Amino acid sequence: MVRIFAAGDFHGDKQAARRLAERAVTEKADIIVLNGDIVEEDNPDGIVCYFARTGKPVILVPGNHDWFATDFLAAKYNIQNLHNKSMSVGNIAIVGSGSNMAMMSEKDIYEGIRRLKTAQKTLLVSHVHPSGTLMETFSQFVKGSVGLRKAIEATNPAVVLCGHVHEAEGIEEMIGNTLVVNVGKKGRLIEF
Repeated sequence: MVRIFAAGDFHGDKQAARRLAERAVTEKADIIVLNGDIVEEDNPDGIVCYFARTGKPVILVPGNHDWFATDFLAAKYNIQNLHNKSMSVGNIAIVGSGSNMAMMSEKDIYEGIRRLKTAQKTLLVSHVHPSGTLMETFSQFVKGSVGLRKAIEATNPAVVLCGHVHEAEGIEEMIGNTLVVNVGKKGRLIEF
């Protein structure tokens, strides 16, 4: 069993980052997943360090507020930027799709996820939420991703971790056999 601690949408809040990193250690996470909007555009440094210092593997995907900083942070702290990539942890494939809806089309999101290698158990990490979900009803301005929804239906990952809509933090729902969880700023431990 792999214990994955996931969080996102803390927008440069150093106290939240420190607290979440400590919680990942306390909850004995094997890996830390950050699913976007972890920094603010004017200050990309000083947030990821808390997670890197845990000594646990850290992966991230960009959100709409930190798209520019993801490669910088990954290189500086020796962590994995998983945008449009996949990796294996035990018998689990972790697939990443950071999303900046202004820079990626729905087709790009769908194709990027669909082409990635998956294992029997797949965890999909995205910043945005899929369309047609309860999460979409929390904001009239933030629509879910049609491309992400299509990719979920085509690839059937076991779990999708998302965020973006802060008001939907903690919401869990199913798309077919896939559990979709908005992990948000409070963070969430997922056991595979």
